[in-house]
Amino acid sequence: MLSAFDNFPALLIWLPLIGGIVTFMLKQGERAKAWSMLSSILTLVVAGTSLLFTGSEHFALTQVSYVWLPLLGSSFTLSLDGISWILCLLNAISFPLIFAASSRGSYRRPNVFYGLMLIAQAGLMGVFMALDALTIYFFWELALIQVYFLASMWGGEKRIQAAFKFFIYTFVGSLLLLVGILYVYLKTPDQSFALASFYRAELTVGEQGWLFWMFFIAFAIKMPVFPFHTWQPDAYEQSATPVTMVLSGIMVKMGVFALMRWLLPVFPDVIADYDNIIIGFSVIGVVYASLMAMRQDDLKRLVAYSSIAHIGLMCAAIFSLQQDAWHGALVQMFSHGINIIGMWIVIELIERQLGVRKISELGGIAQKAPTLTIFLVIIALANVALPLTNAFVGEFLMFSGLFKFNSWYAAVAGIGIILSAVYTLNMIKHVFYGNTNILTETMRDIGKDQRIVLSVIVVLIFMVGIYPEPMFRLVENTSDIILNRIQTK
Repeated sequence: MLSAFDNFPALLIWLPLIGGIVTFMLKQGERAKAWSMLSSILTLVVAGTSLLFTGSEHFALTQVSYVWLPLLGSSFTLSLDGISWILCLLNAISFPLIFAASSRGSYRRPNVFYGLMLIAQAGLMGVFMALDALTIYFFWELALIQVYFLASMWGGEKRIQAAFKFFIYTFVGSLLLLVGILYVYLKTPDQSFALASFYRAELTVGEQGWLFWMFFIAFAIKMPVFPFHTWQPDAYEQSATPVTMVLSGIMVKMGVFALMRWLLPVFPDVIADYDNIIIGFSVIGVVYASLMAMRQDDLKRLVAYSSIAHIGLMCAAIFSLQQDAWHGALVQMFSHGINIIGMWIVIELIERQLGVRKISELGGIAQKAPTLTIFLVIIALANVALPLTNAFVGEFLMFSGLFKFNSWYAAVAGIGIILSAVYTLNMIKHVFYGNTNILTETMRDIGKDQRIVLSVIVVLIFMVGIYPEPMFRLVENTSDIILNRIQTK
């Protein structure tokens, strides 16, 4: 008999999944919007209720398992622990914010749009909670397929090309992941897809070597990190902004999370052979993406390259295998998701009113929309890790761990922090300050509902930035157990 607490993992999937299916049946646009918002709020309530049971000793009990494919040794096993909970919370918070921010937008076939969004949320929840390789692969594909249709059906004029590029990259990554999963399954002592069995797989060092790269490339494409990033700027630019929010705020965390849960603990014997290569490319990616962001005239592409830089730093920190770096990366995954969604909301508000995103065509918005400007400045400075904001906490710990691993890597990655301040302040200056032009003279300040959404984001920024201790208590036990397994092999 499952307790109420044991039901939380299943509810976090069933609520958005059923909500999405029902949304498909609603032909009126306003009803589809209202139902999708209600479904996402109920999911957030369930995630928030689980806070009553926080603590490592409780998280160890939050597991539910159903018989699925017993002949293959696969079960539908879900679990909420510190690592998965923080990402499920990010997922649960993000969708109501996304729906509220896009409520004034008009989307063709809104029931299909919102239905796909909710099913994507269910898939993301499953990825973060699955403790079975076939289960996580099922949810991995469930999330990706919905986002592919969302990116190809709504967005800019070149959305089909961008979505096809996204499809090719993710298809290759998914194929590599599936082949790797099946091979490790054959090497498990009990022929099981369970995560615990994968940790005990009887693999030689040589087998671990090539399997490591198959899994890593699959996850690196999804994050993405340099040099597997080239699909990302086009997809972010051409997708409808709510879809871009899902891609950059939540979906990229699938790959980062998978490094910690599935890659490093399964192939611990070869990490020392490849860590410098991966950290080196990740650090190069931080600087490269920051330089590319400085050259962008399109606000969406600027934020897209900014996201690549942040993810590159997370990847480098994780491969340093330092305790403080892992804690920082986990908190930063949550913080980056909140901040980047805030940035996209501001960009959409500007584009919705003025019809443009080019920095060179904007200017003086602060004179016409002072409230929007205040919110943007806070969110943008949080995104560059200003002290007392949420990103500062995570980045400080990641740099601390990276410095312990190799001070040169930390120094080069630090250049990215300087560059991020340069392009962010430059964007603020040219878009929001200076003189208005014919276009920006028509700009109006944001309404009450938009202020509420952005206020929630700002509150989260300062809550985590000023008092991050609850976050660390949630993640430290689970992450330390995984790290200990890796380091003692």
